[in-house]
Amino acid sequence: MYEALAERQRLLRNAPHLVRVLPFLIPLLGKDGTVNRTIARAMSTALWMYDATGGARIGKLHERISVDESRAHMPTLRADRLVAGFLYYDAQTDDARLTLTILRTAVLDHDAVAANYAPVADLVRDPGGRVTGVRLRDGLEVRGAAVVNATGVWADELLTREERTHAASIRPAKGIHLTVPWSKVRNDIAVVVPVPRDRRSIFVVPWGDRVYIGTTDTDYDGPLDDPQCTAADVAYLLRAINAAIDEPIDEADVLGTWAGLRPLVASATSERTADLSRRHRVTRSADGLITVTGGKLTTYRKMAADTVDDVVHDIGHGARRSSTRKIALRGAAGTEELRRPDAAGRLGADAAVLEHLAGRYGGEARTLLAMVQGDPSLGAPLVPGLPYLWAEAVYAARYEMARTLDDVLSRRTRARLLARDASARVAGDVARLVAPELGWDDAEVERQARDYRAAVATERDAAGLPESAIDALSR
Repeated sequence: MYEALAERQRLLRNAPHLVRVLPFLIPLLGKDGTVNRTIARAMSTALWMYDATGGARIGKLHERISVDESRAHMPTLRADRLVAGFLYYDAQTDDARLTLTILRTAVLDHDAVAANYAPVADLVRDPGGRVTGVRLRDGLEVRGAAVVNATGVWADELLTREERTHAASIRPAKGIHLTVPWSKVRNDIAVVVPVPRDRRSIFVVPWGDRVYIGTTDTDYDGPLDDPQCTAADVAYLLRAINAAIDEPIDEADVLGTWAGLRPLVASATSERTADLSRRHRVTRSADGLITVTGGKLTTYRKMAADTVDDVVHDIGHGARRSSTRKIALRGAAGTEELRRPDAAGRLGADAAVLEHLAGRYGGEARTLLAMVQGDPSLGAPLVPGLPYLWAEAVYAARYEMARTLDDVLSRRTRARLLARDASARVAGDVARLVAPELGWDDAEVERQARDYRAAVATERDAAGLPESAIDALSR
């Protein structure tokens, strides 16, 4: 916890456009207007430990609040069960934007080289058997003084190629989220909801006109490339949230789903993935391959620093102390200026559009504003009901290495997560928009749109959900 909170503070400083402070409400639920005092004391103790461990660095301590104050933050909380609440402070980010920004910072500011859609087919070794590079699927070899296996849940696959008897070091845990209209929940801050008859909680987090609910934490032994949200996953989260609110949410309200896998370090001490440590581990194989496993997004920088320390030790040269603690990420410069009250007027921009772009691109939002001013059609909404602009799709293809329509709609923007079916309806339009940037002909445009719509349908069917109406937010 100390390590995660220390890294969170660095992110708030180094990426102020992408990471922001977010209050969290923990409602205390009971029966007949009373709460279990043991639970209340345990929660208070845990939050004091959180503050003492590093939570207080954010500038605010947790506090206990009343029923009325709790319902002011989330009016749909069940009045017959709500007894009080705790308020504490954490932070929020868009994980895809953060990951992409780290890559862009490394490439544009620190001479790194990055390549996507370049799958590794094999390891390359010198005559003595030491790993000196990788061979890509197209036959190209990439060599280096050291090779790091930082492949997440796929780490064991690479290790098995070099050690036929390699014991599994990764225990994948699946987590899923649901997206529903904000009007179904109406929370102005994040809320931590306890799951009945389970020793865990779920988060209910506002995201513009949507709210996302999650996550689950279950063992997973299916295909690593395409974990799916199932009907059972949806039922679990709906059952959990509906136990805490007075206006039930059903499957027809679910506008999007997504599933991911945590690369947890395997342990024989617990049957539950939720009990496994989120700490990372760096190991070195006999042939020199360095592998990092475990960890979480918040501690990505510490994971990288520890791994590079091993590389420096291994090759015998390089900086002895990581400089990344104070390196600002791309877009951090200029963010404060774009958030000033008079910024929209000075730049001739719509205030809501500027706020949206500054929160995704920071100082680099000026490039997108210039694109819209040069071609006003690029200021149109990419997907009805979402804040993304046509300019963002063009920018993704031109500057952010997007190679497919799914890259644009799922990862450079989060349209698929927030409006699954609405994004599928405009897939052809978006494909035609980015086609000139990516050199697509009419046949490729159609193929990209068809593949995207098929992926959306597979995702919806796996979750057992009906197709959502395009005007779902008006309900």
